[in-house]
Amino acid sequence: MLSLDTLSAQQIAAGVAAGDFSATEVANAALAAIDEREGAVQAFLQVSPQLALDAAARIDAARAAGEALPPLAGVPLAIKDNMNLVGTRTTCASNMLANYESVYTATCVQRMLDAGCLPVGKANMDEFAFGSSTESSAFHPTNNPWDVERVPGGSSGGSAAAVAAGEVALSLGSDTGGSIRQPASFCGVVGMKPTYGAVSRYGVVAFGSSLDQVGPFGRTVADVALAMNALVGAGRDPYDGTSQDFAVDFCEHLEDGVAGKRIGIIPAFMEAEGLTAEVRRAVEKAATELEAQGAQLVEVDLPHLDAAIAAYYVIGPAEAFSNLARFDGVRYGFQEEGCSNLADQSSRSRARGFGMEAKRRQMLGAYLLSSGVYDKYYYAAQKARTLITRDYAAAFEKVDAILMPAAPRTAFRHGEISDPTQMYLSDLYTISLNIAGNGGVSVPLGLGEDSGLPVSAQLVVPAFSDRKLLTIARALELAFGSSPVAPDFAGKGGELA
Repeated sequence: MLSLDTLSAQQIAAGVAAGDFSATEVANAALAAIDEREGAVQAFLQVSPQLALDAAARIDAARAAGEALPPLAGVPLAIKDNMNLVGTRTTCASNMLANYESVYTATCVQRMLDAGCLPVGKANMDEFAFGSSTESSAFHPTNNPWDVERVPGGSSGGSAAAVAAGEVALSLGSDTGGSIRQPASFCGVVGMKPTYGAVSRYGVVAFGSSLDQVGPFGRTVADVALAMNALVGAGRDPYDGTSQDFAVDFCEHLEDGVAGKRIGIIPAFMEAEGLTAEVRRAVEKAATELEAQGAQLVEVDLPHLDAAIAAYYVIGPAEAFSNLARFDGVRYGFQEEGCSNLADQSSRSRARGFGMEAKRRQMLGAYLLSSGVYDKYYYAAQKARTLITRDYAAAFEKVDAILMPAAPRTAFRHGEISDPTQMYLSDLYTISLNIAGNGGVSVPLGLGEDSGLPVSAQLVVPAFSDRKLLTIARALELAFGSSPVAPDFAGKGGELA
């Protein structure tokens, strides 16, 4: 018996194309793994077996007819539940949209399906992507496969956990302030936030429109590269005004190595409050490994980076308040019954439909956009954004990429952080990339020396240098190894006959 746990997305697609096993066998193996493991992980909000089996049948029929198969034929895919897919609900993990049926499919999802992926289900998340632990989901928390008493990170925690538990080979997440890279770090998988504008967001429920970006999770850098080819290969999406034509082959230079590359190190970041010793040691070891492969380490400074979190928690809530105003209990979504008038219905529907963190972000956004406050805070945040973007531009005149932690610590226990401010600091190392729009990736570095939990490093590159980003990530992967399925879940279900 062959287990999906031992196969990368690349190997699954190659096996289906060669006839070693069928796409239907892969679909059944993935669904069996979910059935066996989901009780402990709780990565999914909805499993879609019929959609997966129908997609698999089409691939098998195409192979039987002698047709060329797409590059990800037969690869099981989890989709974050803020991305529309016809035949599923798109709930954003909120009671506000608990029964909302997708009436169209998001461009990013459709491109993965066109590449041959099998949509096995919708992954859990923090409600409307507001959070860093997937504890604010209205339905249930998701558990970290490496220790189910700990969080998987957020807001794309379900997407990261599904890959780490071996339930799927690839997943899609969205990243507004670190929501791909931080859970990738906590779960020990590869997670990429592409450059802003690289991947279409049409059909993705918006949080912060100037910050959001869709990206893939995988257990290997090559798998993430294949997913990026699918996401951007068809070029610009006319349905997303921010979408750019960025059709490059992310696999083409993956093995080029880092000889001659200049890697930036930010000394102040390595001494930041909250950074644990085991994460610092791991990132320092990553720098040493890159240097051993021929890279040059260069100290750089980002003098305004301290303002990133403050700027983000002005811009993000302001945009969230605007984007979520559409959920008014009138046109769709949760609707409170027995109201005396329209205003009362809207107010009561929103009060019951939204969870605490969603309310907190919207109220903060409403305050920040109010008369007399807007000029003081929102303008200042946009000025800080300009300075941070310039800092990155100046640094990238000296280096090809910057190496830093992906998260200040390893995964924390459920309920361990109740103070919202402390939770927001989980994104200390990730937020600035969304502010500036650069590409970044979280790369696993094995297990921490103290906690025994996954630790990761983050690589950052200039806008639209994402192919270079994955080349350097691959060099780290060669040094530290690709991501295994979490040991407590490996071998449970997911077998190919």
